[in-house]
Amino acid sequence: MARIHEFEDLVLDALEVVEFKLIRRKQDLEDDRLVFQPLMAHQIFGESESIFGYKDLQVRILYTAGPLHIYIGVEYSSRVNELSSGDIKADNVVLTIAEKLPDGCFFVNMDEFLKTLDKADKFQPFGEKLSEHKVTDAQGTERLFEIYHCDYKVSAFLKFFGRLQTFILWFVDAASYIDVDDTQWSYFVCYEKYKNDNGDYQYATVGYTTVYEYYAYPQHIRPRISQVLVLPPFQKLGIGTRFVETIYKYYQSQKNVIDMTVEDPSEDFQRLRNFVDARLCLGLKSFASGVIKKGFNKEMIREARETHKVCTYICMHLPVFTYFLLFLFHFQLNPRQCRRVYEILRLYYTNLNDYDDYHAYRLDVKRRLNAVYYKQLNDIKKMEKAKVDTEWLRARLPTPSQRIEQLQEEYAQVENAYKQIIQKLRT
Repeated sequence: MARIHEFEDLVLDALEVVEFKLIRRKQDLEDDRLVFQPLMAHQIFGESESIFGYKDLQVRILYTAGPLHIYIGVEYSSRVNELSSGDIKADNVVLTIAEKLPDGCFFVNMDEFLKTLDKADKFQPFGEKLSEHKVTDAQGTERLFEIYHCDYKVSAFLKFFGRLQTFILWFVDAASYIDVDDTQWSYFVCYEKYKNDNGDYQYATVGYTTVYEYYAYPQHIRPRISQVLVLPPFQKLGIGTRFVETIYKYYQSQKNVIDMTVEDPSEDFQRLRNFVDARLCLGLKSFASGVIKKGFNKEMIREARETHKVCTYICMHLPVFTYFLLFLFHFQLNPRQCRRVYEILRLYYTNLNDYDDYHAYRLDVKRRLNAVYYKQLNDIKKMEKAKVDTEWLRARLPTPSQRIEQLQEEYAQVENAYKQIIQKLRT
């Protein structure tokens, strides 16, 4: 009888052996430059993210670039079934992955998969086009992207979306499929429009955003951005920013929208949100260079609310690149977020080589960072006046010298984050 510990070297890291490709043409099958690997695999293979029982394992998950038909292929030199004379079985990789996919949406036969590729040139985007924009990538190539709002009533779209959302299990932590039978979901999909080898235009799927339109009495809705996913080959091209701007614009035009919120953001999305809001406010009078250095004021909040009607206060939960929660009253940029935008744009206009200008900016931000600390001190003083023992409370607060050191670290982190946004604003 074979003992399983004898085959411990056949426990493989799924993140290393699983690979993805988006296939536009048959030549792409052998182009290793197109390979990208998952960020996580625990939602497929469990917390250990491991696959047992193979030597030289390669798991290939291929998608046709436009319609996203899926192929799953497994290659290996040997497996534990043979090495153990059948006493121990290797993990059934294809079945494990297939259990997480919509029924009938994948192929294990390459010839059948290639038949769908032959028809991919006929694939057209679903829905109504909302925007298009061009991007010059790192290789200097100009590329065209289009964003569409898609209708849940179209059954062909829902089948397509079922394939598209399979990516979240590999790239979004704690993600789950949305219920496509729920008619309150709204879908936004981005595609790249490109020329194939024959010079004809085709479309490749880039990513998607889902928005849940909550009902608000009596005849209103409160849209909440739920998922934002840009596929790895298209990241670092500003697609996420375009998604958010397009969704803002789409809902701003609807009179029945009260506010717009976001659910469980990642740090990446928080940075994206700050950039979008800062760019929206950059041209407002109350954020102009000559005004902003006088300090933060209520006029900034009022003008941002009335001009852009953007709600971007986001409740801090946990996961990665995508989710958001909290209700606000009025479709607006709330005071806390407005203050953050003010600090970004004031730094944008601050001359870092001018001691007085830069010093005034640092003091302004540090006063905001120190507000909670000083409030705690004032509360302790009030309690002491009332003859309440506060020794235990004071012990929990940092000493003045410790607080100065903490403040310097906090400020440095804030300024560094703001500078990254400013660099994008200047490009």
